[in-house]
Amino acid sequence: MPELPEVETVRQGLAQWVVGRRIVSVEVRHPRAVRRHVPGDVHFADVLAGRTVLDARRRGKYLWLPLDSGDAIIGHLGMSGQMLLQPSGTTDETHLRVRFRFADDGPELRFVDQRTFGGLSVSEGGAELPDEIAHIARDPIDPEFSDAGFAAALRRRHTEVKRALLDQTLISGVGNIYADEALWRARLHGGRATDALTAPAAQRLLDHVRDVLGEAISQGGTSFDALYVNVNGESGYFDRALNAYGREGEPCRRCGAPIRREAFMNRSSYSCPRCQPRPRGSLRG
Repeated sequence: MPELPEVETVRQGLAQWVVGRRIVSVEVRHPRAVRRHVPGDVHFADVLAGRTVLDARRRGKYLWLPLDSGDAIIGHLGMSGQMLLQPSGTTDETHLRVRFRFADDGPELRFVDQRTFGGLSVSEGGAELPDEIAHIARDPIDPEFSDAGFAAALRRRHTEVKRALLDQTLISGVGNIYADEALWRARLHGGRATDALTAPAAQRLLDHVRDVLGEAISQGGTSFDALYVNVNGESGYFDRALNAYGREGEPCRRCGAPIRREAFMNRSSYSCPRCQPRPRGSLRG
């Protein structure tokens, strides 16, 4: 599933190619793509016609586009969602779900989603921050993110460090890939208890989370298949720089020990058994 770097890469593309343009029509080709818009697909299209996109913003893994009406379009990519800019007349994608046409006759914005786990909706009065995503915490590249507040909240919890990193109400945008990468850099096992961390260790982990996210953004995110692409259909290439995730059995780039894979919340965690020893008395037992 796309994490912060992938969604931020899409946001940057929308900021460049969509902001300032007036929507003339919206075609919903699959109602599931706007299932979170309670009034339905017809209302979704009608309320957006004639509206101008003022900005492209993000909270964690969610995108939102403030409109001149004071409303906002909220978008979540799910597992396979894509926001693509395509010239008018370009052949429709097999899994095209929603099409936006603009008054300048420039490239269309298309929401393509093979698995239809993602979706779009309109937040009434949500231009500043949609209520629907206000509960999501700020992410570590947000200028208003509080390092001290995060470290204190992390250490107050009694849970595993990796579980805490994936809690979007504590810190947003971090998913399985970047949690493993940050933990590898911090030399911490994901099963370490949060309330056993010192304040310096919590800050060091946060610094590595921020570094990993920043580097991934600079490389367009991580693409393991053709489902994640930017607005121009291009894949990211941070997968070439991964030190832990997906490298089971390969040598640790720091010490040479083979990277291990462990089951974690119906997924997998990757770590170095030498650099990231499993803590004694961990919450997993």
